[in-house]
Amino acid sequence: MSSNFLNLYTHDFARVAIAAPVCRIADPVYNAQQTILLAEQAAEQGAALVAFPELGLAAYTCDDLFHQRALLDACLDALAEIVNASLQWKMAVVVGVPLRVEHQLYNCAVVVANGQIQGVVPKTYLPNYGEFYEARQFSSGDYAVAVELDLLGERVQFGTGLLFEVADVPLLKFHVEICEDVWVPVPPSSFAALAGATVLVNLSASNAVIGKSGYRNQLVGNQSARCIAAYLYTSAGGGESTTDMAWDGQGVIFENGELLAESKRFTDAPVLTFADIDLERLSRERMRMNTFAQSVQRHAAEVNKFRTVFFELELSREAPLALRRCVERFPYVPADARRRDERCDEVYNIQVQALAQRLSSSGIKKVVIGVSGGLDSTHALLVCARVMDKLGLPRTNILAYTMPGFATSDRTLKQAHALMQLVGCSAQEIDIRPSCIQMLKDLGHPYSEGQAQYDITFENVQAGERTNHLFRLANHHGGIVVGTGDLSELALGWCTYGVGDHMSHYNVNASVPKTLISHLVRWVAESGVIGRNDAQVLLDILGTEISPELVPGTAGDQPEQRTESTIGPYELQDFNLYYVLRFGFAPSKVAFLALNAWRDKELGRWPDGDHVARNQYDLAAIKHNLGIFLDRFFRTSQFKRSCVPNGPKVGSGGSLSPRGDWRAPSDGQSVVWMEECRAIPVHD
Repeated sequence: MSSNFLNLYTHDFARVAIAAPVCRIADPVYNAQQTILLAEQAAEQGAALVAFPELGLAAYTCDDLFHQRALLDACLDALAEIVNASLQWKMAVVVGVPLRVEHQLYNCAVVVANGQIQGVVPKTYLPNYGEFYEARQFSSGDYAVAVELDLLGERVQFGTGLLFEVADVPLLKFHVEICEDVWVPVPPSSFAALAGATVLVNLSASNAVIGKSGYRNQLVGNQSARCIAAYLYTSAGGGESTTDMAWDGQGVIFENGELLAESKRFTDAPVLTFADIDLERLSRERMRMNTFAQSVQRHAAEVNKFRTVFFELELSREAPLALRRCVERFPYVPADARRRDERCDEVYNIQVQALAQRLSSSGIKKVVIGVSGGLDSTHALLVCARVMDKLGLPRTNILAYTMPGFATSDRTLKQAHALMQLVGCSAQEIDIRPSCIQMLKDLGHPYSEGQAQYDITFENVQAGERTNHLFRLANHHGGIVVGTGDLSELALGWCTYGVGDHMSHYNVNASVPKTLISHLVRWVAESGVIGRNDAQVLLDILGTEISPELVPGTAGDQPEQRTESTIGPYELQDFNLYYVLRFGFAPSKVAFLALNAWRDKELGRWPDGDHVARNQYDLAAIKHNLGIFLDRFFRTSQFKRSCVPNGPKVGSGGSLSPRGDWRAPSDGQSVVWMEECRAIPVHD
């Protein structure tokens, strides 16, 4: 792996742009100049593709002027200026222009790159209702017989069924449609996506009326999601005639239903909006959703009508090019407070509904849970409390046990008791040290003879005794053991096989990562959903060091074991888990994303060539922790995941249930992932 690690094109991203210049009606010379100025800016920023509005070289509101030869000839001259200018850009440009073809006039999108016209796409659907009268001036692309035409001395491809593939940017294949084409029940871009287009482009001149901008977003976002594609939508703005209409210049860029960028509306200045599209992510989603391929087969007749135009852009991959895209540090937790609250509410209710169903279907009315005073068992207990409320059962049907061992701190023990009191469950304390000492004595372990040997056996005896007590208590009281282990621990194998956080009758936290659990607990504390406005207990638990508390400490009430010192920070490991489990990205791309996510948010730019200053996690730390994750995830932990108890899947980020999202051999190796991870260049 060379120095191009810091270039976004190395990781199958593509920078795209949408432009909304200020036009002059029926002044192609001026409009071409404005188009060239914005295109030059897009090229300087490393864009591979930029799209301009519908009929932008003439202006959309020319009406019957479109049948004037002088205007049509001037549009050809303006197009020639753009074609000549494109020799200097390593970028594809899509412009709107009226063109005469075989005695018909077409509303066209012209794709230009490398000083050549790569193809011409006529508009298919011509609106002739309301304020639109396009059928008065233009013919539909469906009427076109020609598949090629002579344009500016070139023989170029022509038709609605064109795809444009950039040979040196893998996975970048785009299709162009025009305005109304996306408003119909089955847009041309639907078939283009099935034919392989990963990027869909729309040149529009949609006028502004009340509520229309929101509808455009829904329309484009839904089309992007259905097609598992990126969608670039740009619309006419300043300079268009306001005889009977107004124009806002709205432009949006979506990726698989997610809004990446939106232009400012109602401006008096030209607007250029960028986004970096993850082409690999789109490709992997199509591969994962096998129904996409089924759709391709079902619509083979339409798919096979498409022709592909190939060209190269020769984009540089040697110079660093930072990602112009928001990469959330916590992919399982929305950054927006409102969306975060919605996410927490939904996850909490999924967990509650799942456990309630399990109890109802089994006829069991009691649950048994171990409460450590730590994060995971806290949230599991909060779920149990809401379940009892939902089923109309007393919370005393929650049989909660805190079981101090050799290293249990006063802080967590007090927190466990305070939490159980807050919830109002049946609360008991069982000291497991006597039974652990007996087990250690039976094993002939040195600790039973007074020696301070804190090995894995010493730790697992405590975990095993706790689990043994819980299962026997469930037998005794006619309940089920509710598990507390989370998705992050399962991914990293941070659980003792068959005991502790690994085994239960039903695990409500099975697919909830650690970073989300902390927000869930905080959300419960702030929302008061368990019925009492006493958040301090929960906030104290949130502020507690994450530790298994199995080895006695020597520094007062501070734990000897710090989980994140061994397996890495959960915030990084959850980031790694999301992109490895959900998308199957290679380690180099995961590291690149992490570097962009964890750089200083205030800085927002690369201060110099090969490294980023003031990171919370620099590339060396990211690489180190990614290596820990990869080896534990792929090599050492699958045998534990192969026999986990039932538990609800809560999010599209995936779960590790062997019955659902993740099926893998228990004796697999991590070699290929570790080799690529080791090859990630760490820049000083």
